[in-house]
Amino acid sequence: MIRVLIADDQPLARAGFRAVLEATGSITVVAEAESGEQAIQLARAHEPDVVLMDIRMPGMDGIEATRHMPNQKILILTTFGLDDYIIEALRAGASGFLLKDAPLEELVRAIRTIAAGDAQLSSAVTKRLLTQVARRLPSAVPRDTSSLARLTEREQEVLRLLAAGMTNAEIAAALVISEPTVKTHVSNVLQKLGLRDRVQAVIYAYENGLITAGER
Repeated sequence: MIRVLIADDQPLARAGFRAVLEATGSITVVAEAESGEQAIQLARAHEPDVVLMDIRMPGMDGIEATRHMPNQKILILTTFGLDDYIIEALRAGASGFLLKDAPLEELVRAIRTIAAGDAQLSSAVTKRLLTQVARRLPSAVPRDTSSLARLTEREQEVLRLLAAGMTNAEIAAALVISEPTVKTHVSNVLQKLGLRDRVQAVIYAYENGLITAGER
């Protein structure tokens, strides 16, 4: 059973999310928060597997709350009108993000994926948001060439394809290697660069010029 904490200042939204998630039979909502401060407190008390975090809340917003929960898996909820905040949320430590009006099955899938320790980067919605966010990155970002040098040529290649939104299966097909080999390369990339997950790997690739906005 996946244990979820819902953080949203709208009671009806929380009720709707709870109904959808608990109807799956494999997800239970352990607590609800209406502010960032309350989300932090409840996360410490209940230790959920995933926190479903809204960005805009009174007092401490979802991004600041995420910064105070470094060991927590967090799925950020957003709208297209808040694209500027996405990169901040991911840098703060979020494990992924989803549009508030995404199909319910996509919400459930995203929670299951993040609970399993990965980030869902292959959906069309996520790719569009990553592209929009990438265009907002500063043009003069310091390049971390020292850490990049730790990667083999093949690992850099895998990182570029990963950042372009490709799944393990697509990367395997593109490089004519097996999926287990891709998983090994991804694991090595994360370990060598000191990154938590694939989301952070995408940010690293954009910031260090390995890929540009919209590249595929």
